[in-house]
Amino acid sequence: MDSLITAAARALAAGDLLGVLRRVALRNDPAALALRGIAMAQLGDFARAKALLQSAARAFGSKEAVARARCVVAEAEIALVSRDLGWPAKALAAARATLEKHGDQVNAAHARHLEIRRLLLIGRLDEAERALAGLNPAPFPPASRAAYELLIAGIAMRRLRIKLARAALARAARAARQAGIPALIAEVEGASLVLSTPAARLISAGNERLLLLEEVAAVLGSGALVVDACRHVVRSAQATVSLARRPILFALARSLGEAWPGDLSRDALVRRVFRAKHADESHRARLRVEIGRLRAQLRALASVSATAQGFALAPRNGGEVMVLAPPVEDQHAAVIAFLADGESWSSSALALALGASARTAQRALDSLATAGKVQCYGRGRARRWTTAPVPGFTTTLLLPGPLPSD
Repeated sequence: MDSLITAAARALAAGDLLGVLRRVALRNDPAALALRGIAMAQLGDFARAKALLQSAARAFGSKEAVARARCVVAEAEIALVSRDLGWPAKALAAARATLEKHGDQVNAAHARHLEIRRLLLIGRLDEAERALAGLNPAPFPPASRAAYELLIAGIAMRRLRIKLARAALARAARAARQAGIPALIAEVEGASLVLSTPAARLISAGNERLLLLEEVAAVLGSGALVVDACRHVVRSAQATVSLARRPILFALARSLGEAWPGDLSRDALVRRVFRAKHADESHRARLRVEIGRLRAQLRALASVSATAQGFALAPRNGGEVMVLAPPVEDQHAAVIAFLADGESWSSSALALALGASARTAQRALDSLATAGKVQCYGRGRARRWTTAPVPGFTTTLLLPGPLPSD
């Protein structure tokens, strides 16, 4: 490797992107193409960066397996940042294995970081934790240590382990300052803001207020009967019942939870749950059937009793009933929550992250675009969707995911 390439690589490691381009902008050898591609990616020109990295990978000979693997890792990072979650994960795993085989542990660790970040985006926390457990951050340079700690913090926040998240963010901040890379420092600061912005609304006994993530953890650990509208579960200290696939039952549980300690009339339940303007005998008959199903589901947690006017929810342990709801609710709230991270998403990536079909994701995006809540650019497979973050609210932490005890 010649002196200019070496100097450009050191500038890239230090975050000096203009220094990289000054040294290799006019060169077309594989190493220069790769360095230019990575620099362009960090400057935000993902299309140009991807083309440069693919050219570099083709130009490296078959004997330069490590260099080609590094290009694959860089291309995978571009795909992750541009939310192309359909990018072949097997290619990244193969590149990581090549780097490990040839002793390039730092870049192999970076590839592992990318794999874990992808798992976090699509909600596979258990797999992310297992992958992270196999990494030892001790020999990493400061930038890699900061990325490692950000992953720990991301998993901890989604598990609502707030003390662990704060400690990891503090370590990430120290490592980012040691690295001296402004973009990395800003990323850590942005991640820390999640802990100081509202993450949910608490509805209890007719009162409503916003909660920070730490307060959400306190509510879930309080022993109260919690109707969690973020995860579509009902839980207490004794057990957890998921109603994610029973939307009618969950709507009944939430309506009764919001009415606690009082009851809710039959007509009000019909209007809220069945979306009927007027309750007739067929609606009341259906309500009786669904209430019976809800009783069976919540038997271990609460009773659902008939009153003179309607029905009431009462915890078995005699405690409080609390409803946790997202701070902002919308017909397509899950799509908005993903787009609110400020990145550009493809419709296929959104479908993968949501666990929905591509057609369902596209219908939601079209509806939001008509309402002026999202916007797109590009055409065909290159089309990307984006929106400005909702001011003052967390984003993907609001989406359904595993409970802290899972």
